[in-house]
Amino acid sequence: MNSENQAKRNPFGVMDVPDPNDADVAQFAGSATLEGSADDMNAASWGTADGTSRSGTIEGHWSSRWNGGADPTIACDSADKWKQGQGEARMVADRVYLYFDWDSGARKGLIDAKRQGPQRLVGKYINLTSPAITRPWIGRIVDDRRIDGRFPEGRLDFRR
Repeated sequence: MNSENQAKRNPFGVMDVPDPNDADVAQFAGSATLEGSADDMNAASWGTADGTSRSGTIEGHWSSRWNGGADPTIACDSADKWKQGQGEARMVADRVYLYFDWDSGARKGLIDAKRQGPQRLVGKYINLTSPAITRPWIGRIVDDRRIDGRFPEGRLDFRR
């Protein structure tokens, strides 16, 4: 069976994140933390997601943003600038999939994370536009309107 015919793990039908539970993910998750505090950079409301998502669940539409790296396809970008876009969260068993875009939808990414308790997410991100780019990622579900996220070089957050 060739890879094009294999079933996808993720519910979006896009390329799967390779090895979302690998040693790099475990090492990063063992040292990285997110407190979910009121003074976290993701605490202030910044999202533009439409209000159609159900209350009480993280599934549905989100706004996304990341920093910590420069996207060479965006003119004048730098690591400290936020790249904003839209996203969607779906759950399959104990896994959370966050599909998102930036640069007005020109670039796309996917996070495949395992739930570890009610708030902690541990997994990996893949840049679907440049699939050689993958990074470990951890998240903290603060509530149904905020997911704080971190990868080794910066932040990758969700808000609505």
